[in-house]
Amino acid sequence: MNSNLITLPSILNGVKFHFVGIKGTGMVALVEILNARGAVISGSDVSERFYTDDVLEKLGICAKEFSADNVTEDIQFVVYSSAYNPEKNPDLKRAVELGIPMMLYSEALGAISRTAFSAGICGVHGKTTTTGLTGTILKHLPLNSQILAGSIISSFGNSCTLNNANSGNPYFVAETCEYQRHFMAYSPSKIILTSVESDHQDYYPTFRDIQNAFVDYACLLPENGQLIYCADDHGAVETASIAKEKRPDISLIPYGVKAEGDYKLSFGRVEKGCQYFTLQSLGECALAVPGEHNVRNSCAAIALAVELLKTEGKNPEDFYSNIKEGLLAFAGGKRRSEIVGRGKNRAGNEILFLDDYGHHPTAIKTTLAGYREFYKGHKIIVDFMSHTYTRTAALLEEFASSFESADVVILNKIYGSARENAEAASVTGKILADHASKYHSNVIYAEEFDEAAEKGLELLEQPLDAKYPDGYLFVTMGAGDNWKVGKKIIDLLCRS
Repeated sequence: MNSNLITLPSILNGVKFHFVGIKGTGMVALVEILNARGAVISGSDVSERFYTDDVLEKLGICAKEFSADNVTEDIQFVVYSSAYNPEKNPDLKRAVELGIPMMLYSEALGAISRTAFSAGICGVHGKTTTTGLTGTILKHLPLNSQILAGSIISSFGNSCTLNNANSGNPYFVAETCEYQRHFMAYSPSKIILTSVESDHQDYYPTFRDIQNAFVDYACLLPENGQLIYCADDHGAVETASIAKEKRPDISLIPYGVKAEGDYKLSFGRVEKGCQYFTLQSLGECALAVPGEHNVRNSCAAIALAVELLKTEGKNPEDFYSNIKEGLLAFAGGKRRSEIVGRGKNRAGNEILFLDDYGHHPTAIKTTLAGYREFYKGHKIIVDFMSHTYTRTAALLEEFASSFESADVVILNKIYGSARENAEAASVTGKILADHASKYHSNVIYAEEFDEAAEKGLELLEQPLDAKYPDGYLFVTMGAGDNWKVGKKIIDLLCRS
């Protein structure tokens, strides 16, 4: 373990924290976790109002403007966003002068993990949804727990966190991110590994680079720690195997169709807004969100919940009905197959609007395939905005061939990272559209959102074939801001 890691007191009641950049989604989530443990919190940020201000105000916290006066000698720890420089931000400069311990978000998350029995949820795909599923299940179990997800989860009360703790140090479950090896600050006793694929090519140029990061994370597990991994994902299987070679004491727990044991999966029917599936240990279960990938995420969440019950010394079989009840209560998360609107066109056809964060070819393909199965009878139109030039260039053909389950594809310009030079990029949204046209017969390139909304509305007004009795499904997908396309179309429909 890194000797430079900051240690927090095991009891946080009355401990004073100051957050710099407190309005960030992740920062507010940490604030909620610490507040629930009795910490005293102050914070600073820009004056512009964000949705997170509402969360802070419910906790009795008012974000101040940046100032050295915010940081007083009685503050014990400072947590700050990477957007702010300790040499320039007045709050941070003052903290340095006073010698107050300072932590980035990932470091603070890691410090919290060391005060509890912690589980980390990781993977290139599915970690936010799996964290949401885990928390929703734990909410129905007699386990003292806190959960932190990377986005808003509806069953968390439209929050990123869920607090099931009533005393002492709870089990702590958090989504942990592979980018720039942020998860290496975390201290997990159990890990869920959903998937390992090439991604974040700006930091991990090759598959082996990103795989090595996941292996190193798995090796943070304590003696006899558990790695719960997806047996249906080749990258996860290989990563688990490498971790086991390095750490023979690690306990490997597979889940999925190819798994053996308690978490072996069999897919069942889809009807009346639910997917049914069977686990070898629990029997038949139901999930009210679309996609086989989400059934696999459910298996992971169930596995972690069951293993935590065992850790607590409880018999999991006594709580199978609670687990199934919690699973069925999960309704998704922000930008994860989120229903953002409903409407009708001039002919009276129903239109359902969904928004999803899927930004990797595998996620796009599996998510759209899930919609095709779940929303039978709908004509599917997807508006996709690729995220980062490096990812698009590295996976160009994979992106181009990932839309087969959609009836019509609208592609936008690429949403570049601040770290990239768009003018030097070897790929554009138009190039992606040209390549996608090789695999799909109905691809439209609309560089800007206004054009995409106009094209989308025009498509939604077209007469429907008899094979689409349930109307249209319009999906905005990607890690950029093309959710605005769906919003523009909804606004246009309201005016017509």
